[in-house]
Amino acid sequence: MEISLQKNNLITMLLILVCPDLLFSGFEANALPYDYTASIECLETPLKPLHGGGIILNPELNMGLKGWQAFGDAKIEQRELAGNKFVAVHARNHPTDSISQKLYLQQETLYSFSAWIQVSEGNEAVAAVFKTGTGFKHGGAVVAESKCWSMLKGGFTSDATGPAELYFESKNTSIEIWVDSISLQPFTTEEWASHQDQSIKKVRKAKVRIQAIDKQGNPLSNATITIQQNKPGFPIGCAINKNILKNTPYQKWFTSRFTVTTFEDEMKWYSTEVSPGHEDYTSADALLSFAKQHNIAVRGHNVLWDDPKCQPGWLYSLSPAELSSAVHKRIVSVMSRYRGQLIAWDVVNENLHFSFFESKLGDQATPNFYRLAHAVDWSVPLFLNEYNTIEDSRDWAATPAKYLQKLRQIQGLTRNAKMGIGLESHFGTPNLAYMRASLDTLGATGLPIWLTELDVLSGPNQAKYLEQILMEAYSHPKVDGIVIWAAWKPQGCYQMCLTDNNFNNLATGNVVDNLLRQWQSRAVSGLTDTRGFFEATLFHGDYEINITHPSSSAHSFVVVSTNASLQSPLTFQVSV
Repeated sequence: MEISLQKNNLITMLLILVCPDLLFSGFEANALPYDYTASIECLETPLKPLHGGGIILNPELNMGLKGWQAFGDAKIEQRELAGNKFVAVHARNHPTDSISQKLYLQQETLYSFSAWIQVSEGNEAVAAVFKTGTGFKHGGAVVAESKCWSMLKGGFTSDATGPAELYFESKNTSIEIWVDSISLQPFTTEEWASHQDQSIKKVRKAKVRIQAIDKQGNPLSNATITIQQNKPGFPIGCAINKNILKNTPYQKWFTSRFTVTTFEDEMKWYSTEVSPGHEDYTSADALLSFAKQHNIAVRGHNVLWDDPKCQPGWLYSLSPAELSSAVHKRIVSVMSRYRGQLIAWDVVNENLHFSFFESKLGDQATPNFYRLAHAVDWSVPLFLNEYNTIEDSRDWAATPAKYLQKLRQIQGLTRNAKMGIGLESHFGTPNLAYMRASLDTLGATGLPIWLTELDVLSGPNQAKYLEQILMEAYSHPKVDGIVIWAAWKPQGCYQMCLTDNNFNNLATGNVVDNLLRQWQSRAVSGLTDTRGFFEATLFHGDYEINITHPSSSAHSFVVVSTNASLQSPLTFQVSV
């Protein structure tokens, strides 16, 4: 948290930020910790299993094949390379032919899974699957390579108590699958919640010590200090559309809650250029003006959409050369128009599931789009925006490994571009263990991560699931922002609304409001001690601080945080 003075005042302040790790107490201190680490590098030797392997027997294969057996028609054997022992699966005739281990799962328990995988040749997707009495749980997948080890990190929640069997799967039966450093760690729901609480205290809050001194540098005891949060440091927003422009109740409801937004449709190509050469940014301009008026940040969404069903109608009849020219014009037009006014761009939407542009312009179409986008607007992160990367472990097209594969392809042509990871987050029933593991993997890139279109399918548990997802996302140390996909329309929202048509909260809206209140600091007031110190634990954000002392008149000023890591005490002074 970087703090800067906004206004001159007549009291000197010493602001010291104390290590937030000291804040843990009670059950949280005793709960089994969660390991947020993940590796996205292909290593010569696998790392040790997380959590010591958890409940996996013989996780490092140092005891031969004890605990492991062949699954299906596969042949398995222990091998050793450079002193590292592992299990090799060969003679595979079916995708599920692999190794397995029998387990016993507990109901309503979250399981964190990881393993290190290598294949005998090329690179292939390999998945971990858990066969249970109620069906199959997909633990995650990785694109494994030959000659080095890749980490697969995933998870699932068990919905029944009983026996289960772990096995691995790859569609290419001609390859051998090598496995090592396997881990399956169970966590109770209470332990899982404690990880969230600990992480919030560590990455979203800071313990602040303020010292008041006079012009001569003498401590001021019994000075009254009041701290009021003006704006949260973590951006949470909601999509809007043009309906808000002439709807005062909608405006009041929205602006009283959110600090960031995305336009639902108004900036998309099919909205701004209905016929070729006739661009109309009227609605997008008006929405941007509204957002600026209320100090609400805007994400640019989207420049291009790879879904063939989501193009301007006139685009389909173009030749490849004409399409290339139209795309170039589109990127330059929209991005130069709003350059310097947005905080991010979703440059290509849903590129892992669809390939409209690639099918017509070649495999390098997407990297070329990003190269041009960077040339037009180099000031903000350029996001790849995708669904099911954290929502559904069964979707092999959009796993974290596939996402990273596409990201590396883009970065290969745009090395200097600021990139970002956009996760649409259209959820059904959330798999929180898989969601957290996927964020761990993507977070290993060090790139900004946003949940860009968060919603939950309609159903009796919609509000409950929304709360679970928001809590998981907000508490994750690698998530930088959240946008909820609930732009209001009279006929209904995309798949989740937060209010009724009179802008009274629905259950989902109550969830959002409750969490927003929970994630902000209440007004804090107290007296400095004999050394002039006052301490408070605060969420990152912008604060107004008021100071009164019998020896002087009242003064106030604003401090602003940027959510940077807290590495050293910060001091600032205000001269008389």
